[in-house]
Amino acid sequence: MKTINKIAFSEIESIPKLIKDFLNHDIEGFEAHTFSLENFAQQIHLKQNSFTLEKREILFETIKSQLSDFKLSYKQTENLENLKHKNTFTITTGHQLNLFSGPVFFIYKILQTIKTCTHLQQNFPDFNFVPVYWMASEDHDFAEINHFKTENNYYEINEKSGGAVGKISVNDTFFISEFDKEFKDSVFGTELILMLKEAYKNGNTLTKAIQTLVNRLFSDLGLLIVDGDSKALKNQIKDVFKDELENFSLHKNSKDKVDFLTAKYGKVQVNPREINLFYLSETRDRIDFDGKNYIVVDKNIQFTKEEILNELDSFPEKFSPNALMRPVYQETILPNLAYIGGNAEIMYWLELKDYFTELNLPFPILIPRNSMLFLKEKTLGKIEKLDLKIDDFFQNFTKITNDKILDNNEILNLLNEKENLLTKQFLELKNAAESTEKSFGNLVEAEETRQLKSFERMKKRLLRAEKIKQNELLERLENLFLDVHPSKTWQERIYNFSVLFADFGYSWIEFCLEEMVVEDSKLIIVAI
Repeated sequence: MKTINKIAFSEIESIPKLIKDFLNHDIEGFEAHTFSLENFAQQIHLKQNSFTLEKREILFETIKSQLSDFKLSYKQTENLENLKHKNTFTITTGHQLNLFSGPVFFIYKILQTIKTCTHLQQNFPDFNFVPVYWMASEDHDFAEINHFKTENNYYEINEKSGGAVGKISVNDTFFISEFDKEFKDSVFGTELILMLKEAYKNGNTLTKAIQTLVNRLFSDLGLLIVDGDSKALKNQIKDVFKDELENFSLHKNSKDKVDFLTAKYGKVQVNPREINLFYLSETRDRIDFDGKNYIVVDKNIQFTKEEILNELDSFPEKFSPNALMRPVYQETILPNLAYIGGNAEIMYWLELKDYFTELNLPFPILIPRNSMLFLKEKTLGKIEKLDLKIDDFFQNFTKITNDKILDNNEILNLLNEKENLLTKQFLELKNAAESTEKSFGNLVEAEETRQLKSFERMKKRLLRAEKIKQNELLERLENLFLDVHPSKTWQERIYNFSVLFADFGYSWIEFCLEEMVVEDSKLIIVAI
């Protein structure tokens, strides 16, 4: 394995403009929430003054209880103990409970979280920094998480769903035997198969499965795992949930930011609702207000104001934050400095800045996670033979393909030459036309536009003809694009980590950790 390039997000066409502007400090009000040691120093001060020792004790006891079935590494035990001290802070990433971790970027975001803690420890030796993975165990969209994909197969688990996915028990284990067939002859296939069987043994909940897998992969690196589905933790945010039910505060206090981001970027990632909470029963259903009563949508459940506030006070664990309220919950119960997430996550966190201010809750530093791409030497050789660069595959590849098809084309050169000549001739005509009446000048401009459009039509027809003529080259370019972008998207969003672990084992994880960039958001391209 060898890193051959690291491309900044600012140089990649498909990275959203909002993310590029955020990283470049081009969005007013967020400069203090990007990665810098100065910003971290300020964040340490803010969080230290707002996070109590009582909260630390509750967090310590909760994580200790949640991980009681696992043998913790020395580093994990040390990190857990340190949470009780006021000089300890967390760096957090979060993700859904995807089957066997889902797409491989799940691994990358955790590794970046771990490496960020190491970096901060080196620069702030008087403090402790603990990497945390937040499990989205209360999500209810099972179809979104019940599968993963390798180069050769699609694996899926079928279970009864509708409620919090973390509570779903594993009964369907057919996918394990199919996985065994694919990987049994791989160098590290046995390790992968054992991992899968241990995590998804019959009767394990999906929460237990992900805890098992993540702990196996990252325990030696000190990662702690937090499950927000906890009465002790939700007790700490009851006042915020109460305010949300009574005053619709998130919606009201994020409106200005949502309007600003919508005006500047066309839309926001997630639109706030009036009430940004779900109610957990055997299913997870949205809470709405009809002007008089609180309705649990799609259920025959409703509460008066007094009843729902009593329910919240007695059973806070039955109230579940949606995607926008979850960051508020997380930052309330963790001594957290920064959140590392994908572009879409960062984009909806940005909507919440004013709401955090209203709650007097420190808004964290936001870090768009690194991406990684592993390409076979054979693929890189094909790219080189076509006189392309790997960077080309992250620009407008349709344009690059068209340019390659028409490279040194004699007819195109002739068309360009005649088009340039025509433009010069019309420039002379327009200059002369200025001495006559306006309608004649307009006629000249209209005729120029008409004739130049003819050149555009000829170029399009030429490209179409050359694509037919050079069909073999076109096919090679298209296949190469799919080698780099399986299913026409980034590799890390399609393949499971098993595709890479099967050949390299834990040395692959060590390599990813070593190559991960902390100070910037980059695409890291590796030859294998």
